[in-house]
Amino acid sequence: MAQDNFSQVTEFILLGLSDTWELQLLFFTLFLLAYAMVLLGNLLIIMTVRTDPKLSSPMFFFLRHLSFIDISYTSVTAPRVLVALLSGHKAIAFEGCMTQLFFLHFVGSSEMFLLTVMAFDRYTAICRPLHYTAIMARRACWALVAACWVGGFIHSIVQILLVLQLPFCGPNTIHSYFCDVLPVVRLACADTAFTEWLMASNSGLISLGCFLVLVASYALILAKVRAHLSQGHWKPLSTCASHVMVVTLVFVPCIFTYLRPAGTLPSNKYVCIIYTTFSPMMNPLIYTLRSSEVKESMWRLWKR
Repeated sequence: MAQDNFSQVTEFILLGLSDTWELQLLFFTLFLLAYAMVLLGNLLIIMTVRTDPKLSSPMFFFLRHLSFIDISYTSVTAPRVLVALLSGHKAIAFEGCMTQLFFLHFVGSSEMFLLTVMAFDRYTAICRPLHYTAIMARRACWALVAACWVGGFIHSIVQILLVLQLPFCGPNTIHSYFCDVLPVVRLACADTAFTEWLMASNSGLISLGCFLVLVASYALILAKVRAHLSQGHWKPLSTCASHVMVVTLVFVPCIFTYLRPAGTLPSNKYVCIIYTTFSPMMNPLIYTLRSSEVKESMWRLWKR
């Protein structure tokens, strides 16, 4: 078919999670509660870290930025999902879909890079304690955070350019509740095999690469702690345990979703809930429950 015969798609239809009104109401309630917990929990962490001078170490500096990323990441999808579930309006303009896709990968990949930086911070604190202050100086911390955002932007701009070069002429129904590269690519009126492999290499390998770096760093930390058992090492190990929980929630579903071409397996929109909503909701609980310093600071903030 010639390119001139294509009728440009102007909007997509997001089928959402269910067509049954009772289930839509249930999902609306669950998403509303989850989004409220994401906002309140992460805002509380940001306020606590900013107002308490005792939480000035690089670990809490990165934690504050992680909370900001979690709020931004969930806000890319949750408000529109809530409106669609309540109103039944499932259409999204082509430009709106591309915008959502861009910011989803921009913020999401920035979070992956930041989690990798946080693992490096823990490795340096435990395995090289004498050099920790020099290595993780405040200027270096800001440079690492900036590098995370720049890396996320480069990743996302590559994804959006790969999607925009595809022609869309016929079906416009997306079997998900938000716009993502794999469901959108399936609707293209062209052979997308090469584009799918590029996207899998971009998103999937970034997820897998960061995950392997994280696993390696925590393995080195564990080896260090086991070789030098002392009371002072168990507290950093407890902190690392909370990081491992976050890493599992974020990376495993992303690797399952993106480390494959679009046509090999059907996408599971319920798996997407884990890393778009559940993980940002659990991060404040995991970090506050595993950190006595944060809990004490929150209590002092509450009393003030």
